[in-house]
Amino acid sequence: MRTTALAAAVFLTVAGGAPAVAADHGKGSAAGEQNAHDSGPGKGSPGKGTPGKEQPGKGDPGKGHPGKGDPGKGQPGKGDPGKGHPGKGNPGKGHGKPDESEKLRQKVTVKNVLRHLDALQAAADANGGNRASGTPGYEASGRYIEQQLRRAGYTPVRQAFSYDQFELTGEAFEQVSPTAQTYVAGTDFTTMSYSGTGDVTAALTPVDINLAGARVSTSGCEPADFAGFTAGNIALLQRGTCSFEIKVDNAAAAGASAAVIFNQGNDMPGDDRSGLLNGTVGAELSAIPAVGTTFALGEALAGTPGVVVRVSVESAVRTVNSFNILADTRTGDPSRTVVVGAHLDSVPEGPGINDNGSGSAATLESAVQLAKEAPKGGLENRVRFAFWGGEEDGLVGSEYYVDSLDEAGLAGTLLNLNFDMVGSPNFGRFIYDGDGDALGLTGPPGSDVIEEVFEEYFASEGLTSAPTEFSGRSDYAGFIANRIPAGGLFTGAEGLKTPEEAALFGGTAGVAYDACYHAECDDINNINRTVLDQMSDAVAHSVITFALTEEALRGDGTQGARSLPADYDYRGHQLRK
Repeated sequence: MRTTALAAAVFLTVAGGAPAVAADHGKGSAAGEQNAHDSGPGKGSPGKGTPGKEQPGKGDPGKGHPGKGDPGKGQPGKGDPGKGHPGKGNPGKGHGKPDESEKLRQKVTVKNVLRHLDALQAAADANGGNRASGTPGYEASGRYIEQQLRRAGYTPVRQAFSYDQFELTGEAFEQVSPTAQTYVAGTDFTTMSYSGTGDVTAALTPVDINLAGARVSTSGCEPADFAGFTAGNIALLQRGTCSFEIKVDNAAAAGASAAVIFNQGNDMPGDDRSGLLNGTVGAELSAIPAVGTTFALGEALAGTPGVVVRVSVESAVRTVNSFNILADTRTGDPSRTVVVGAHLDSVPEGPGINDNGSGSAATLESAVQLAKEAPKGGLENRVRFAFWGGEEDGLVGSEYYVDSLDEAGLAGTLLNLNFDMVGSPNFGRFIYDGDGDALGLTGPPGSDVIEEVFEEYFASEGLTSAPTEFSGRSDYAGFIANRIPAGGLFTGAEGLKTPEEAALFGGTAGVAYDACYHAECDDINNINRTVLDQMSDAVAHSVITFALTEEALRGDGTQGARSLPADYDYRGHQLRK
């Protein structure tokens, strides 16, 4: 059974049930597969700030107190290695203590981060092999996070929500004539998330497809594309231009009984436009069943005269109850809150130790050590550590959090740091492209400063880095949609490492950054300790840097007004178009 979801009705409650809870023990074993530079701590440090007086929030965080993109093309980060000077007061600008970043990074050890990963692995092992939102494994993971935060002196708060989750219980796709052939799910076709249910056998009719040249396609994007379409036939649609939701809705309006969408077949660096197409058709079940397939199979079917196919989908939605965990520092200005987030949930297929136990563990350890090693004068800005639920179902938890903020809460959020997958075996050191100079998608004002802090930090450590785009694949999306500066780190998912990236980072070109992405094998042995250590230090550096900065990252504050979400190609890991 496959499940995915988008947000629906929400409410606040305390999660019930008492699943098996992971013990706090172990020293995980996760040998790295890739050589990388091992450098000592840098000398940069953030500046002094006036401490705030607020205690951590204990109620609904929406009352006025407060991103997996495909990696870039292998361009190294700005700055000569060994010459950057991050974190001296205002990021890259001020004059402060020379030791706060180094002190925190020395305390955030990879041994402790791996200890947290062992506990998350144990939570999965004791509860059906995964930590998906709404499951006992997620509850056990949440209890471990809360336990560690309380021991460090925080008062963690659960922010509960519910949403509708897509369930696939049956699927089939086959050619009936002129040649009988059964296609294999997961190899030849996939059912689109939120596909409607149905079992249909009918003639397959191509709709405005383009198999020549650059294969520019607007197939199914306009009602006029279906002129002359025979009602009851199955529509053969090509990826391109508009969302899958629009294509399927137009097909249903034209009388199609089902839709088959094949990949576009064009060349787009960093995007597989030929392989198996797996996407979503929206937030509600579509009127007709819809499946995706490869360009090769779509082209073959389009070239088969009189072809008749069968499409069968059994699907439904169910309500999932989940929660975010929020914990605030005891000092720092609540009107300048730094939200440091990582999603805690896994996919149902596995324990999710890299995706995203790694980001959760690095964030947790930074929180724990910050409580122990905070500057004597306190923090300039409040830090809110957030462990999101429902990310794998469409960024549900983080978007619920942002949507719950009133205007004061939005204006009082200084920035978002997002850490999603920071231990990939065949890694790259990717930084979200806040200024858009490499990949064209620019974050809100201030995102460029976040990017620069990471670039300068890696350069000061003698480590290369490269940009990754804001594609909508992780929890920064809700913040960016509301013009809150965002940034963070990523070491790669299912994409293939390029030769240029292999030259920058080591590892193997042509192989996935994480071959166990969204799979059962994403376990404690799927972590590269070297990069986990490096990224955990970078997480700690960014946390203390922005906790102490006095810089007005958001200008005059007018960016607090809500804005329309960007038209991302992805919603979470689900392809939209």
